[in-house]
Amino acid sequence: MDTHNNSEKPQDTGHEWDGIRELTNPPPRWWLISFHIGWIWCIIYFLLYPSIPLINGSNEGLLGWTQIKEFKEAVAENDAVKAPYVEKLKAMSASDIMADAELRNFAESAAKAVYGDNCAACHGAGGEGAEGLFPVLADDNWLYGGDIDTIIETITDGRMGDMPAHADMLEAEQIETLTDFVIALPKGEASKAGWAMFEEAGCMGCHGDNAKGGALNDDTYSGAVNLTDQVWRFGGNREEVLRTIRYGVNQDDVAQTRSAIMPAFGEKLTAEQIKILAIKIHAMGGGQ
Repeated sequence: MDTHNNSEKPQDTGHEWDGIRELTNPPPRWWLISFHIGWIWCIIYFLLYPSIPLINGSNEGLLGWTQIKEFKEAVAENDAVKAPYVEKLKAMSASDIMADAELRNFAESAAKAVYGDNCAACHGAGGEGAEGLFPVLADDNWLYGGDIDTIIETITDGRMGDMPAHADMLEAEQIETLTDFVIALPKGEASKAGWAMFEEAGCMGCHGDNAKGGALNDDTYSGAVNLTDQVWRFGGNREEVLRTIRYGVNQDDVAQTRSAIMPAFGEKLTAEQIKILAIKIHAMGGGQ
């Protein structure tokens, strides 16, 4: 193969394969400029920032910049902005904070991280709860009361529901009658026999003589659910209601009992964290 270049043709290296010649044309000037800018910038970057691996880490760089340092500076700036609001929150009650629109908005925003770290795992990111496991926080149905002071009490001390297991207290037929009554009640279809069984089983002692829950049917809350609405703590189908009546809630030595325990956060969270968390939950559930 003739490897000599023809002056009238593009210069090549003499390499040809399958009709394709390797030319010696220089790359475009813009490409060369970009190439040189690239390696020069790499050297400058390696000198300014911690990028060269060493035995015990990397070079510190002439600027002394690190991600941790930048993060700490950002946190410090954020804390400086929040400081005036935090000081006001410490000196005010939750009710007073909610009466101040600016402070209330700050408290609800500041509580997002606290809620995410301590509440979202059970109650969901939006307070939607989990059927049969954890109560919904995003509605206006409250087992122990939805006023701000009661919510603070709930978060601080926790809650533990209690309902006796009736499997050994009532006959199977009586439990069936009571189950039918509980299912029919919110539909307005409860029978006289059901009401009689409700009274005979002693359910009025907690749920009230009108089955609306509360303590002895007054205006306070005891954790006894309202049986007349369509809100179901553990599910409203017949099988779930039967289980709850038979095995109760939080009963020792009862294998199939329901578990309804809210842990206490009084020692884990600060008073300010509990305060803003209560304000956020109050807002999620419409308050009271």
